[in-house]
Amino acid sequence: MLPEYKIGRTIIGSEASIRAAYEMFRNQPIDETRLASTRDCPFGTQRLTLAGESSVAGIGTFEGSSKQTLTFAPSEKKGWWIRRMDIPEQLDTQVDISNLWTSAQNLVLRSGSAHNYLRMVEHIIALRLGLGLDDVLLKVNSGDPPLFNDSSVPLIKAVDHAKIVPGEGEATYVTVKEPVAFGGSRGDFLLFLPAENGERNLRIDCAIRWNTIIGCQRVLFDATPETFRYAAFARTNATRKQYVLAKTIGKFFASTRNWGYNDKNILIHGKDKFYTEPRFKTGDKYLEPVWHRATLDLMAALALTGSDRFVGTVVSFRSGHTLDCDAVRALYRNDLIVKL
Repeated sequence: MLPEYKIGRTIIGSEASIRAAYEMFRNQPIDETRLASTRDCPFGTQRLTLAGESSVAGIGTFEGSSKQTLTFAPSEKKGWWIRRMDIPEQLDTQVDISNLWTSAQNLVLRSGSAHNYLRMVEHIIALRLGLGLDDVLLKVNSGDPPLFNDSSVPLIKAVDHAKIVPGEGEATYVTVKEPVAFGGSRGDFLLFLPAENGERNLRIDCAIRWNTIIGCQRVLFDATPETFRYAAFARTNATRKQYVLAKTIGKFFASTRNWGYNDKNILIHGKDKFYTEPRFKTGDKYLEPVWHRATLDLMAALALTGSDRFVGTVVSFRSGHTLDCDAVRALYRNDLIVKL
């Protein structure tokens, strides 16, 4: 039996459009379920940080001809912080919705100088809620993060090498005060439901619909280290048309001229076939796109809740970066976040 959710108060978009899209969502089968045995916090009650530093390197996401390095280090301050080592006069940027510069194509965090930014942060900061890692300093030498063939798996290996250890103080939790809904302009929506009855975990029900070989996909899961490590292997995806345009005409545009993506580090798909080998085979589907969307995209937006762990239930249907981040921003703007 498919779960039912309370739509709640509409904060962004049209209530009628959200309800119409919800009917499509509720009738879409769940392809994979990974629920924990309880809704207790899967990370423990103590804040978590790192015992030491560990670096990982790869080709640049936006400057594929150069090698970029990212270092995970412990932080004495609460939350996640980004330090540009190449511009030491700038202050560290906190991973927080207030420092989100843009979410048009990827998440870019910035504070102070326009040069004090880091692009494509979503696949990095998703580790905050995925691993329960509360306090971290990210050291980078440019605004361009490294890119990997195995998506975020090398980042997890770097964290494992640095070793997750208890930090100072108890973990803090936030949730929404009431059920709320956020709708987009293309039949997409997000539902946020509060944690109840002492729940201290994050549950996500995420569905996508593509007019390509990807088709309709849906996963229901609790955010645990085990599930996140499983899903972190899922690469971002692009249609074959997008990929070919970026590698040809895209050479004339700064945003795609030095693109580091290739046929190994993204899933390329078309109307009737995959052009690179897909992952996460379940039945007759390959669930790589929905797992990437649910964990490395959506959970990244939820990680923008400062130094607190976000808990409760989030339902996503056809949403993307912009609606994700607009929703998180609206939660704060409308005073809908409460500490537990």
